[in-house]
Amino acid sequence: MKIPAIFRLTGLLLAAVVAFPLSFAGTSAVRAASEIKIIVNSQAITSVDIARRVAFLKLQRESGNLGQKAREQLTDEALKSQEAARIRALVSDSAVDAAFERFAKSNNMSPKQMTQVLNQAGVTPKHFKNFIRVQMSWPRVVDAVSRSSGGDMSTQDLVSKMLERGDNKASTTEYILQQVIFVVPASKRSKSVLNARKREADQLRGRIQGCDSAASAITGLRDVSLRQLGRIMQPQLPPEWKPLIEKAKAGSATSSRITDRGVEFIILCSAKTVSDDKAAEMVFRAENEEAGESETGKKHLSYLRKRAVIANK
Repeated sequence: MKIPAIFRLTGLLLAAVVAFPLSFAGTSAVRAASEIKIIVNSQAITSVDIARRVAFLKLQRESGNLGQKAREQLTDEALKSQEAARIRALVSDSAVDAAFERFAKSNNMSPKQMTQVLNQAGVTPKHFKNFIRVQMSWPRVVDAVSRSSGGDMSTQDLVSKMLERGDNKASTTEYILQQVIFVVPASKRSKSVLNARKREADQLRGRIQGCDSAASAITGLRDVSLRQLGRIMQPQLPPEWKPLIEKAKAGSATSSRITDRGVEFIILCSAKTVSDDKAAEMVFRAENEEAGESETGKKHLSYLRKRAVIANK
């Protein structure tokens, strides 16, 4: 599990959709003939893509010129997706599917019911999952850009800015984590094999009694690895693991998840509240990202737009 510096879905996917009740009265499925309307660096955006995004915006109760908003969003998302692919920061299909399942659950639906609802609304699961993939991948791009440039602001500058606006120095939870991976090679990735490995992982989870015993617990197990993830601040937790880690108690393991590598779970060695400059920096950056105020993200998207070949029809 690669844990980037800031990797949060909050304010991007869930707050954009879960905040309103799903309502589909009067919404018809998209049936328009597909015509290319925008080309972004050789990537075509069609009339059907735009119609689906308009349907999605209606679900969010957006107002104004929805057609123009849809064109702008899809153009930006094409640039973000292309950049994420270029630096190999695109999230996996399994991570997208997991986010889709969490979203369905948050709306008291099964993934199958959510699929039916999205189809009826004219959005389609594929369009929604493409949206999810971009929203989950872009923070990775921003983090990579920020790290390569030394970040927008120094930790000291961020803390000073917080104090200037009257905030107390922020606190957050610091975790020490280990990761257990039951490896399943791509060539053997069948449902039966994954289910068998998940049963093995769940059996091991029941025997885990803290991080000190993890290494000995996996001794002799076939294709099982243990990774020391070290100290991770709460704002750094990837969204697919965040709720599981936050529910776990010190010395215990999260529930297991099927991932691209096989079956994984996280052991929570310890959790404590910290209040220092680093914690303040993490919280401040996370707050800015939630509010859509990431200057690095804005500047990099603007840079990508200037370099791009974009043709509107």
